[in-house]
Amino acid sequence: MRDTASAGSDIPTQPNRTRRPTIRDVARAAGVSHGTVSRYLNGGKWVGAESSHAISIAIRETGFRANRVARSLATGRAGAIGVILTEPQDRLFGDPNYAVLLSAITSALDRQDRHLILMTASTEGERARALDFATDGHVDGVVLLSAAADDPMNAALAECGIPAISCGRIGGDILSSVAADDRAGARRGVEHLIASGRRRIAIVTGPADVAGGQDRLTGYAEALEAAGLPFDPELVIAGDWTHASGRIAGARLAEGPPIDAVFASNDAMAVGVVAAMRAAGRSIPDDVAVVGFDDAGIAFTCDPPLTTLRQPFATIGAEIVRLVLDPPPSPLALTVPTELIVRESAP
Repeated sequence: MRDTASAGSDIPTQPNRTRRPTIRDVARAAGVSHGTVSRYLNGGKWVGAESSHAISIAIRETGFRANRVARSLATGRAGAIGVILTEPQDRLFGDPNYAVLLSAITSALDRQDRHLILMTASTEGERARALDFATDGHVDGVVLLSAAADDPMNAALAECGIPAISCGRIGGDILSSVAADDRAGARRGVEHLIASGRRRIAIVTGPADVAGGQDRLTGYAEALEAAGLPFDPELVIAGDWTHASGRIAGARLAEGPPIDAVFASNDAMAVGVVAAMRAAGRSIPDDVAVVGFDDAGIAFTCDPPLTTLRQPFATIGAEIVRLVLDPPPSPLALTVPTELIVRESAP
């Protein structure tokens, strides 16, 4: 007997009760690509009448739960965008960038007469609840904050058929993303240190599983190579975006081989480096110049004020909202240029 569940054009007569149907189940049942199903669910743009008919039948027969989402997307009745933070809740209040970014997204949504719903998804239970809420038609789309490349929410959102954008590059072509140009920004920051005469430049990196952290390390290495300076693994210290990790890294660097500059992959870690260096008796910037990344509020209040790469959060927020409300036909990785802001920590 023919296996109808595996036939590209056949529609199973009974939904699979052992797991929740996904967008790929609908695509197999309708005999179309999962990208075509996603476009159908996002309003039907670029989907022909025959494919639309097959998909509508497949959704009904498989029990796929995105039918309510499709209706809300078509009518705009949900009137909200979900923002999902994949890190623990304390990071929401400990990282100043989140407040600035959420404000930028909220402002862009206000211009579209929509509001923001914030959810956390750092545990398996939170991820399941956030995904259920999003796919039950409560939001018109989802913005994913701070996801690692292997975060399970990436694939889950890609499968469920609701428009989803990652704030920050996640690699691959699972979801569209909007991010600052981390690589070019880091390169510009290190080039500034080199131009001011610094030659022994250390880096405090971001997490290795986050594309932004990887890109900033790559930019650092490219700037050194372009200037003919060696890449010294002893000057590469891992951080986790927190002030505490920056302070630990700064203390290690102060006790290690001589350095005359530090590029920290975000401002929170840069401020930690400054505090550790000063505690070790190093003058900033005379002995050690420090450059951060973000231009968060702490960059201006740091003593001395921090030279840093400014992320254009208003532009990032506006582009996120634009793409989540009008999704492209295939995943798009959009980068936004940063701006070097020179202050006293690295004149």
